Amino acid sequence: MVITEKNVPLWQKTTFRIGGPADTLLYPESAEELASLMKKKQPFFILGGGSNILIADKGIRGTTISLTRGFAELKIEKLENGFVKVCVGAGASLTQTSSAMMKNSIAGLQFAYGIPGTIGGALIMNAGAAGGEMMDVVEAVTIVTQAGEIKTLNKNECRFSYRSSGFPKGCVITGAVLQLKTGDKEKIHDDMKQKYINRKSKQPLELPSAGSIFKNPEGNFAGRLIEETGLKGAKHGGAEVSEKHANFIVNRGGAKATDVICLMETIEEAVNKKFGITLKREIKLAGEF
Repeated sequence: MVITEKNVPLWQKTTFRIGGPADTLLYPESAEELASLMKKKQPFFILGGGSNILIADKGIRGTTISLTRGFAELKIEKLENGFVKVCVGAGASLTQTSSAMMKNSIAGLQFAYGIPGTIGGALIMNAGAAGGEMMDVVEAVTIVTQAGEIKTLNKNECRFSYRSSGFPKGCVITGAVLQLKTGDKEKIHDDMKQKYINRKSKQPLELPSAGSIFKNPEGNFAGRLIEETGLKGAKHGGAEVSEKHANFIVNRGGAKATDVICLMETIEEAVNKKFGITLKREIKLAGEF
């Protein structure tokens, strides 16, 4: 059964802790229910785990769909030669999935520990850290097409690239098959712990944010470019360019989406003026801007 909520404050559902209300928020519990909604051909917005997104202060009009209640299944199948097939729902937490792999002595998803958001969002963005990314472990992805058809795509059909993918326009990811390997539980745990410690030392994980704001230009780092413009620590309202990592904008308290947009535009202009480089946004905007 599709659960319906009205006038839902979306700041509570994002890692940025920013955003106005959703007129209607729907929670389908199966791919069939989602397909039925999509066949109605009414406009909608898909909300994942709320990371890597900036929701407008006015919120999102119409219908928003969340997969966080009915698409969190996790099935593990151990194969020959140490390989492991993992079927996971798009609404499952990426970090919790990584942790579950460690508990089952399965290696290959350590890089994902500590990355906020869901499996579905991680696939759309080809999320990665510490030398790993989703395309390294994906075998297949199940989607519901814009026409409401349930299909399975192989890895090549997903057209992964750096922090991006090429899924069919208008489709919604419902789950994935990951190919991992058995490993030593203690070594996997230590690897995850060290990767997280390294991230925490370099990124402002203690404050609300949406993660990296810009993609790294080829052969360079967005954070370094922003820092060299002197904008580290720049503020607008409750938003601030992080003192710890310049490619993060953090919510110091009461930040508005307009504050974040102002800082983003200031950064883009400064980097382009100083280096002649046009930064590409990694963060997605949603709602009435």
